[in-house]
Amino acid sequence: MTTAPLSWTELQALTNFQVDTVHGPTTAQARLRLFGRSESDVRVTLYRDNHAWCPYCQKVWLWLEEKQIPYRIEKVTMFCYGKKESWYKRKVPSGMLPAIELDGRLITESDDILIALEQVFGPLGQGMKDSTVLPLRQLERLLFRAWCTWLCYPVMSAQQEQRNREQFVAVVGKVEEALARTPGSYFLEEFGTADVIFTPYVERMNASLYYYKGYSLREDNPHLAAWFEAMESRSTYCGTQSDFHTHAHDLPPQMGGCWENGEPQMLVNKHRVDNGPWFGLPDVAYPEPQHSRAEALHRVIKHRANIIRVNPADDQIVDEALRCALTFMMTGEACTPPTHSDFALRYLRDRINVPRDMSIYAAKRLREALEKTAALAGDEQGLPIPTQHRRDQDPIHFAAH
Repeated sequence: MTTAPLSWTELQALTNFQVDTVHGPTTAQARLRLFGRSESDVRVTLYRDNHAWCPYCQKVWLWLEEKQIPYRIEKVTMFCYGKKESWYKRKVPSGMLPAIELDGRLITESDDILIALEQVFGPLGQGMKDSTVLPLRQLERLLFRAWCTWLCYPVMSAQQEQRNREQFVAVVGKVEEALARTPGSYFLEEFGTADVIFTPYVERMNASLYYYKGYSLREDNPHLAAWFEAMESRSTYCGTQSDFHTHAHDLPPQMGGCWENGEPQMLVNKHRVDNGPWFGLPDVAYPEPQHSRAEALHRVIKHRANIIRVNPADDQIVDEALRCALTFMMTGEACTPPTHSDFALRYLRDRINVPRDMSIYAAKRLREALEKTAALAGDEQGLPIPTQHRRDQDPIHFAAH
């Protein structure tokens, strides 16, 4: 049995989701973070990308959140999804991200930024140049190179693919050994700089290798699994954390390409990340918050005009189909969407970004509702996600009109 979709007014009545972006938990929507202090205490401005895709931005972002340093956020377009803002090019001619202004002094390169922040605000646990942290920084770079070798270069034979896999797994073994040397789940006795350094790319390895190689970093390595679980106990990390779908599709234009190995498990994983079910993927393990649906609804309502405007389908079709999906998400009542709306719903399904748009579980609930509603209309897919660039996500298309 199907029902008529709720109106936007009726849907609005179903969510009271709110987040304090200034003093509350870590969120990608923040423009100012004070942690209970005054705006006059702000000495840092962080320049980071609009979409929360940049791994080096995540590193600095997480450090500031953990230290609770008051700071402002200015968001900049990454090269892979649009034109770099002229005001930022005047400030940073290379256009590189992240950058910070610290007491009026501009600093680029994420490691240099962390060192400069440590000099002013003190280290997060052991500092960047501490004798216990330096070898872990080197290990992280070794892991990064092994990941790039396996993921980002085409291979000429099954033997070469296997060698690349074995090389990566061997370095992961060194990471497991490093984690095993501490009594807890972090890289040193307590959470600190070393964990911040590993976070961005280990998160992206977990996503990309599952999708492109059929390898589950989190499930196959017990100490890394425990590390992920410990990280997910921190609201700071959960606020910066992305999901498999976002990373699988934001990485190719950033990395210069990601190469599938075509193995059976890889094909199964790829289909699941793209088409669901999204619950149970090894991209998150903490329990789903009660407000996940309300969060997803709130975020869609806030941006619905632009969501409808940028969708390649007819506006009226998108409007009704979207209300059908949201009605199902909030009430469990199936709503048959308009004819040919499967294309429109799946276009949106594929372009939900975590954490730019919403948190992981909210995105899973929204993707699930979009897919189940689209299936009532047909099996037409949306426009393919670009791999050479992501100009379908150019921030200019989502600017207020």
